[in-house]
Amino acid sequence: QVQLVESGGGLVQPGGSLRLSCAASGSIFSPYVMAWYRQAPGKERELVATITSGGNTDYADSVKGRFTISRDNAKNTVYLQMNSLKPEDTAVYYCNRRYGFWNWGQGTQVTVSS
Repeated sequence: QVQLVESGGGLVQPGGSLRLSCAASGSIFSPYVMAWYRQAPGKERELVATITSGGNTDYADSVKGRFTISRDNAKNTVYLQMNSLKPEDTAVYYCNRRYGFWNWGQGTQVTVSS
């Protein structure tokens, strides 16, 4: 059973930065396309960024140029560097496979507010 544990969220002012981490245990994740998702209050979960096993990345238009996804296959960990944060980035952030979800983790709360 794969367990996903997200961390690194917090309260940050507009324009600030955070780095999220997601550790996967119980399976080797290197073959899979991994992704970060987010869910704001009252909204559906949305795809934020994806990264292939070879390191190719893709981003939602709303975060392009501000967020960077990366992965360390040896550590079974995927990261999300978030810069120039905006209030509309406030959400619970989750990681998972891009296709064929594992069980969702608890997520990590990101709040952007002055």
